[in-house]
Amino acid sequence: MLLGQFEGRVTSKNQLAFPKTFRDQLGGRLIVTKGLEGHLIVVSERNWKTLLEGTEGKPFTNTQARQTQRYLLGNASFVTADSRGRFVLAEYLKKHANIKTEIIFAGLQRFVEIWDKNSWEKHQEELAKTVASIADRLGGEEKK
Repeated sequence: MLLGQFEGRVTSKNQLAFPKTFRDQLGGRLIVTKGLEGHLIVVSERNWKTLLEGTEGKPFTNTQARQTQRYLLGNASFVTADSRGRFVLAEYLKKHANIKTEIIFAGLQRFVEIWDKNSWEKHQEELAKTVASIADRLGGEEKK
């Protein structure tokens, strides 16, 4: 299971080093794509179908499924990490996540997110304000 967070850096040549802990679980052949909240999503090549959850089995004519697949798969990039976990991040992905230099890798069970460090910290501050009510709704206990 992928969990926890690690700090990293992106070089001026868009190179980063994927954490060994995550590499050990996902392997060196990865798929990186745009996330839905201004971050990036990383999955292993063998688990690429993770990106299709919620859209699989829907007919091609279903606009929402097609648009979601287009966003996630159409913006995906295959990368191969070297023995030290380094790979080059596509410029369009770096731009999408507003990545400057410092980044956060966050493990979320089956995939990893990559965030610009400042964006991650702001997101965590906002999340801290709402996570209790989100958990209540997920548990079926809507607050009144």
